[in-house]
Amino acid sequence: MRAPFLAGLITLGLAAGACGGHPPIPKRGVVESDLGVWKFRRFQPVLDVEVWVENNKAEAFTASYVAEDAEKRGHVEDKDVVNVFVTRYERDDGVVRETVKLARRLAAEQGYQVDENKISGTRALTINGHGESWVLWAASKHVVKVGGRGRENVPASIVSSYADRYASVLPGGALEGPLPGGPDTKPKQEKDKYDPKNPKPDFDKYDPKKVQIPKKKSSD
Repeated sequence: MRAPFLAGLITLGLAAGACGGHPPIPKRGVVESDLGVWKFRRFQPVLDVEVWVENNKAEAFTASYVAEDAEKRGHVEDKDVVNVFVTRYERDDGVVRETVKLARRLAAEQGYQVDENKISGTRALTINGHGESWVLWAASKHVVKVGGRGRENVPASIVSSYADRYASVLPGGALEGPLPGGPDTKPKQEKDKYDPKNPKPDFDKYDPKKVQIPKKKSSD
């Protein structure tokens, strides 16, 4: 049986915003400060990249936040922790497509309830099941995932904080419509049509034991 979605991230702030506009993207991917009542407690780089995009190098970072009231009462449970997982890619190529493909696989093969929603104005995918609740979206050169185990929902305030830095580029109807384009959807280059008046050798089928290509004569 496959491990629950992002179960390994349970070990996992809104930094001071720039004057006007959106706050900058953190150098290490995640916000390493408190997000309102959610207190930043841990940063960790990770080796596993869940949304894998072929020929697009990526690195991943996680952060964990603990509810302020849970710390005050001195007893922290799974439901009191929210984890954020940010994957950063070299290029945009294929990021949205593979994010949608992952969400569809979770719904079809792993038994999660996956829906498309807007949370604090951010178009995202909500993923629930197996005692977990997550919000997932693709941004420019990034994938952001917010949530945790033992939760029935994901705090909109944390989603909003990260969406300010990583604006969603998830298209509407992503779960039901055609898959977004990606490198593997680009049409292959067609070979030149055969011209009997000007035939060209097909080097893909060339057998040097049966056919010899005339060598170009060197000029004196």
